[in-house]
Amino acid sequence: MSSKEKLLKLNLGCGFHAYPGWLNVDKQESCDPDMQVDLEETPWPWDENSVGEVRLIHTLEHLGSDPRVFVSVMKELYRVCRHGAHIHIVASHPRHESFLCDPTATRPVTVSSMQYFDKQINNEWKARGSTNTPLALYEDFDFRLVNFKLILDENFTRHAMAKKWNNRDLRTNINLYNNAIAATEIHLVVVKDKEDARFALATPLNLEPFLMYVHQDLNRDRLVSAVSPL
Repeated sequence: MSSKEKLLKLNLGCGFHAYPGWLNVDKQESCDPDMQVDLEETPWPWDENSVGEVRLIHTLEHLGSDPRVFVSVMKELYRVCRHGAHIHIVASHPRHESFLCDPTATRPVTVSSMQYFDKQINNEWKARGSTNTPLALYEDFDFRLVNFKLILDENFTRHAMAKKWNNRDLRTNINLYNNAIAATEIHLVVVKDKEDARFALATPLNLEPFLMYVHQDLNRDRLVSAVSPL
């Protein structure tokens, strides 16, 4: 693609939430998308390296009940994105009723599951002799996991505040109970140029996640949630 050509901004699985200035894509005609595309059918109708930014807002958890289909979706996402493209994901947490009660939600999408698509993390697993499947190395794609946020369930948040839990208490109870995390926001950056070190300072995964209140609409209308941390 010529540097003068405008990169696409894809809102994939847009549903009824279209964004001005974005190409709003959905499988369902009733959503009146700009393009009607079944994302599970590959290849996608966009050129290699033609996309600069992607939104997947409550989309990935509905794709690829067959692991081979999900991997093919991620391969297409990598193909159409240019080096340095930003991918913004919001996904219902698999231990929350918003995921469990939705018959179309078939694929858990978490921070841990996205690590399988990050070559940097895969190489760390390889060096340690880990048994985790190094998908990024097998399939030769690389999505750098640069940031994530946990969106807490409203009722869980009220309970935590009433109990005056500290961060240690929160972590313990999040691990113990369902309906604690409503959704996860994940920020990925596409890495294709090994000589480009712009992403060397990506957020270390041992930092505390940013815990926040949840809004009714799960902040669909913002790329970055502007809510108060606990």
